[in-house]
Amino acid sequence: MILFYGLLDDPPLARAVEAARVAGHEHLVVDQARLARHDFVCGTGLPGSVSVDGRRVGLDEVTAVYARPLELPAAPGDDLAALARAAAFHRWFTDWLDWADALVVNRPLAMESNASKPYQAQLIARTGFPVPETLVTDDPDEVREFRAEHGRVVYKSVSGIRSIVRELTPDDESRLHLVRGLPTQFQAYVPGRDVRVHVVGREVFATAVESAAVDYRYAHQDGLEAELTACRLPAEVAERSVALAAALGLPLAGIDLRRRPDGAWVCFEVNPMPAYSYYESHTGLPIAAALAALLAGARTPVEA
Repeated sequence: MILFYGLLDDPPLARAVEAARVAGHEHLVVDQARLARHDFVCGTGLPGSVSVDGRRVGLDEVTAVYARPLELPAAPGDDLAALARAAAFHRWFTDWLDWADALVVNRPLAMESNASKPYQAQLIARTGFPVPETLVTDDPDEVREFRAEHGRVVYKSVSGIRSIVRELTPDDESRLHLVRGLPTQFQAYVPGRDVRVHVVGREVFATAVESAAVDYRYAHQDGLEAELTACRLPAEVAERSVALAAALGLPLAGIDLRRRPDGAWVCFEVNPMPAYSYYESHTGLPIAAALAALLAGARTPVEA
């Protein structure tokens, strides 16, 4: 039995659920928008169960879980008791994911490596991928020295919260004092072509990105375009990507690479809850189908 947990209007979850349905895999969807109407029972010495719309499934029957726990929605008219019940369900369920005797994509504890980008960069480097020269600081003078050393520099949030990657420009000089109140990550700019790699178990799906934007995800905000096409990775890079996902304990991972003009590959970060649907919709890569097959046990999960 496969459990899906998240919001049904979240494209990555919706695509995975549909892939499981098409493949005929037995599954149950736990919709975060309806948690106050569901039941979750889990206690010491008991197998526990989850009940959705009158359908009860024992936790010992669950063989795999794909969870995309997002912020709980507050529907108009929800009373405090319903909100508290939903919050309790969410807390208990996500706690259970860390010790469930099932394939979990992905366990919350494993995803925490992305909560600190500098920490995750160290883990990435241990697997053999070069990472950009990095400075994390709250000192404007250190930023100026770093820029003088490397020339082109980009900056982004230190935490796992999504932020837009921007290039440091002369116009930013008047704002550098702001880092005193918010330590920021600065990195030497790496030229080359972006490649997003999705690792699903031991399978690799790569997307090449052509864009003049520093952060192609937000190219439209700068009046630019981003063209996505499926591509093949060199065998060594593909193997290293699988090894990186395994080292982080992530059966599903979105790895941000850039191929430099000299042919070297640099890794920026690893997304433990990737919105793969964006890449699948542009390239036709069968990521959702591979994920459904992994959850059903038809594919081999990645192991550290």
